[in-house]
Amino acid sequence: MLKSLLLPATCLALACALPLEAADTTQSPPARAGKAPAAAPIYGSQLMTAQERDEYRARMRNAKTQAERDRIRAEHHAAMQERAKDKGVTLPDQPRGPSRGQGAGPGKGPGPGPNR
Repeated sequence: MLKSLLLPATCLALACALPLEAADTTQSPPARAGKAPAAAPIYGSQLMTAQERDEYRARMRNAKTQAERDRIRAEHHAAMQERAKDKGVTLPDQPRGPSRGQGAGPGKGPGPGPNR
């Protein structure tokens, strides 16, 4: 008896949960009103306005060389350290470097597989 009720009860529970989940995702406002999300975090972004973040991203995007990007990043770092000091906020001494993501690396994996 219990087994015969388990499948219909599970289906009913899933059917009730799916419309609620779909409603939540369709009602959420867009994160940046038509703009793509930022690829990398900006050092001190919590101290910047949205316009300042956009201007910084544009400067970095328009930089022609890695040296120019490094210079812009260093200037920005110094400015954010000064702003944090003025506001009594503590930022880390070193900005995070370029994000390397979760790509392939020396971590543990499933192994070579059955064909080896």
